[in-house]
Amino acid sequence: MIDPAILRNDPKRLVRSLRRRGLEIDVAPIVELEEAARKTRQRAEEVRAAQKESGREIARLQGPEKEAAIARVSALSDVFKALEGEAEKLAAQFEEVWATIPNLVDDTAAEGHTDADNIEVKRVGETPVFDFDPVDFTTLGNRLDLIDMDRGAKVSGSRFGYLKGQAVMLEFGLVRFALDRLVANGHVPIVPPVLVREEALFGTGFFPGDREQVYSVPDDGLHLVGTSEVALAAYHGDEIFHAEELPKRYAGFSTCFRREAGTYGKDTQGLFRVHQFDKVEMFVFCRPEDSPAEHERLLALEENLVQALELPYRVVNVAAGDLGSSAAKKYDIEAWFPSQQTYREITSCSNTTDYQARRLRVRMRTESGNQIVHTLNGTAVAVGRLILAILENHQQSDGSVRMPASLVPYLGFDQIGP
Repeated sequence: MIDPAILRNDPKRLVRSLRRRGLEIDVAPIVELEEAARKTRQRAEEVRAAQKESGREIARLQGPEKEAAIARVSALSDVFKALEGEAEKLAAQFEEVWATIPNLVDDTAAEGHTDADNIEVKRVGETPVFDFDPVDFTTLGNRLDLIDMDRGAKVSGSRFGYLKGQAVMLEFGLVRFALDRLVANGHVPIVPPVLVREEALFGTGFFPGDREQVYSVPDDGLHLVGTSEVALAAYHGDEIFHAEELPKRYAGFSTCFRREAGTYGKDTQGLFRVHQFDKVEMFVFCRPEDSPAEHERLLALEENLVQALELPYRVVNVAAGDLGSSAAKKYDIEAWFPSQQTYREITSCSNTTDYQARRLRVRMRTESGNQIVHTLNGTAVAVGRLILAILENHQQSDGSVRMPASLVPYLGFDQIGP
C-alpha cells in the first residue's frame, strides 16, 4: 500500500494519481480518518506516559496523598484503555479503506484509461509475409494434434485444454530456454507453492480488489495463485535485508490459475485466455533508487527472449487507467498474430515501487533506520501464449511449423510436422 504520510504531506498528488487511473475518490474523509486514528493513538500514549509517571510517585507518598495517587493511576488506566480501544478501532477502519487505494502512478506512465490508450514505444522485427494462405493457431493446433480443447471442456469445463505431443516438448523447451538465460543474468530459479494464504494475496495487492479472479480452497484457507509473483513476493515477507544484499533477483516457474471472471466474449476460441497455464516469472527486490533502472532491465530481458524466438513484436507503455492496483508503471510486449493482423500481449513487466513491500513488510537496513524496499515483476515466458505465437508466425506452406533456432537444442527437432 501507499505510505499514509502522503495524506498529511501531499494529498493532491494522491488525487491526481487516482484521476489518472479514472477513479474519482473523495480523499478528504480518508485524510480525516487517518488523522483521527493517529491523534487518538498519540493521546493514548500521552495518557500511558502520565500513568507511568504517577505510578513511580506512589512509592514516595504516604497516607491520603498515596491513596489519591493510586486513584489517579486507576483513572488514567481506564482512560488509556478507552483511548487505546478507540485508536485500534479507527486504525482498523483506516486500514480497511487504505488497502483498497491503488499505487501512485509513475509520472512516465502513459495517459488514458484503457488498453487503446497504451503508447507504443517501439516495434521490432518484420511481420511475416506468406506465399500461401496462413491459418490461425486453433486450426494449426487441431491439424497437428497439439491441443485438444474439446476434451478439456469435457473434463474440466470451458477454457481448459490438453497440450499434446510435440507441443509438450515445446513447452518444456521454452521453460528451460528461459531459465538458462535468466540464470545467466543473475536470477535464482525457484519453484514456489501455487497454493498460498490470504496474506500473500493481500500483500501483493491482489486482495481485496481481484478476489473474483482467484480460485480458493476455503476449507484449508488457501488460494491458487494467478502468477508466481504472489509466492515470490511473499518469500521475503516480514524480513529485513542488508542494503548490500540487494538486488535479489528470482525466476519462478509455476502453473497459474485464473478464473477470468468478466472476460465472457473475449477470445472465444478459448486458447488465449485459459484458466490454467504455465509461466516463468521474474521477480526483483531492490533499493528504491534502483527500481526505474531495474524496470528497464527486466524489459530488456523480455525483449531478448522474444527476439531469440524470432517473433515480431511491439513494446507499449501501459495507460494509467489500465494498470493493476499494485503497478506504478507497466510495459507490455505484444507479439504479432498473422491470423488477426494485430499485436497481442505475451509478456508484461511492472514496477510496483514500495506498494507490495509495504504490505508485506519487506525492508532494508540503512544508517537512518529501516526503509521499505521496491519490488518488480516481469513475465519471462507465458508458455501457452508463446506457443500460439510460434505456431502462427513460423507456419510453413506444407502445414508444418518451423522451430526457432534458439529452441532446437532444447527440443531435439527443428519443426513440428503435419
